[in-house]
Amino acid sequence: MTMRNLLFPAAIMLLAAPAAEAHHSFAMFDQTKVVSLTGTIVEFQWTNPHAWIEILAPGPEGGAPVRWGIELNSPNNLTRQGWKRSSLKPGDKVTLTMNPLRSGKKGGLFNQVTLPDGKVLGEKAITGKPINVPTAN
Repeated sequence: MTMRNLLFPAAIMLLAAPAAEAHHSFAMFDQTKVVSLTGTIVEFQWTNPHAWIEILAPGPEGGAPVRWGIELNSPNNLTRQGWKRSSLKPGDKVTLTMNPLRSGKKGGLFNQVTLPDGKVLGEKAITGKPINVPTAN
């Protein structure tokens, strides 16, 4: 076997390593629980590999508002579900559901959102299951 035959496969593996590392497990989310939040959109990040919603929702027992970070699918998948970069805007009053983080931190995996006009967007709103997200069941 020549040195060239050894180096070519090694180079391919090195180039593929960052792509493989970019995907993460969804085990951090408790997909057996669903939490509903009603609050105000702070920011909607239309970014790869996952979009994000930052929402300010009332704290426990009417306490100070709490900022939550909700992870969505990729913009590519969201577009196929009817989303646009402008679907959520800062100041929008929405209700969303998500699977919370197992750690108890204020974050989760997006399920669906009801917009101010009553329209519902969400992965599970169409099929009953998330798209491209492994489930616990």
